Amino acid sequence: AEQKKELEMTVRYYISSADLTAEKFATAIRNHWHVENKLHWRLDVVMNEDDCKIRRGNAAELFSGIRHIAINILTNDKVFKAGLRRKMRKAAMDRNYLASVLTGSGLS
Repeated sequence: AEQKKELEMTVRYYISSADLTAEKFATAIRNHWHVENKLHWRLDVVMNEDDCKIRRGNAAELFSGIRHIAINILTNDKVFKAGLRRKMRKAAMDRNYLASVLTGSGLS
């Protein structure tokens, strides 16, 4: 049997000094969240960030920063044309590729 989903409404308030119409303001907010969600999706799906068990001190925050850096480096690599998971696997198994990624020689 199919269950009916309850309608849920969330109210959010934003403060801005920008002189925008309501439509342009809504577009700016949606664009911001699109970028945020895209980044967090990559962290969750590719890096399994939600499964991270690091809890001590500020280690979780530090590792999150390292994951962001890794995603940016691998995204900018143009030598090996593949998804992030395949690039991570290749970097783990191929020292030459890892060196090219870390030195930035694969950016052209």
